[in-house]
Amino acid sequence: MKIKRKVEIAVISDVHLGTYGCHAKQLLTYLNSIEPKKLILNGDIVDIWQFKKRYFPKSHLSVIKKIMDFAANGTEVIYITGNHDEMLRKFADTEIGNISIVNKLVLELDGKRAWFFHGDVFDISIQNAKWLAKLGGWGYDFLILINQVVNWCSDKLGKERYSLSQKIKKSVKGAVKYINDFEKVATDLAIENGYDYVICGHIHQPKMLQVGNKRGKTMYLNSGDWVENFTALEYQFKRWKIYNYNKDKLSAFYADEDIKDMNMNDLIAAITIVEQPKSKKKKKDKLK
Repeated sequence: MKIKRKVEIAVISDVHLGTYGCHAKQLLTYLNSIEPKKLILNGDIVDIWQFKKRYFPKSHLSVIKKIMDFAANGTEVIYITGNHDEMLRKFADTEIGNISIVNKLVLELDGKRAWFFHGDVFDISIQNAKWLAKLGGWGYDFLILINQVVNWCSDKLGKERYSLSQKIKKSVKGAVKYINDFEKVATDLAIENGYDYVICGHIHQPKMLQVGNKRGKTMYLNSGDWVENFTALEYQFKRWKIYNYNKDKLSAFYADEDIKDMNMNDLIAAITIVEQPKSKKKKKDKLK
């Protein structure tokens, strides 16, 4: 039996369940390798913008089932809403067992304050022209689909995998400037409000960076995504780190056997039945 890694906090974002670009199997492998005390879902977990009835495969349902299993087994699951799952914002401050839905989150971690939010609040295109942002989302999903075909061919030819979207982002000055501006606004606000950590998603760029100005300093962290980068954030032993699935040298974990053997109808039934947590624990913002 493989030993799972215990972590205080695991943060994932930008999974985009329900789209062709989502890599649910890799995410499920990662989730099966850890035992987190808190699991923070920092926005865009289910892509409601691009949701299609004809495309929500078993692996995507299995991710939802796994998250619910975490909650049933005592893990505190906190769902922070993003722009692609903004419909959930009407349910902010709702709690069901160990699962809660919020728009933002502040935690005290070993004497330091951590500010969690998705990050779309800084995106002018979403605030002022939502239709344009949605159109861009569909284009991005199509680009990822093309990229999967390219990488399938690369794998067959024994060549290195390639990211079209990453190449485009790095070559377009506007995209680079947007990312830099995003990080600057987030860190400036965090410093102004006295936060030691600011943790975001949204821009699909995993990063951990200490930033300072005349008013103070903060650590900027971005959990990346499970479309291109396959990354998460982990907090353990008073330290943050970026987990990268592609660089994980540990032996692979696979989907739980009970999930693997379920058919689609059984899986949907298991998800729609809300399980009570096995152990009722009082929520604590301070981790010891």
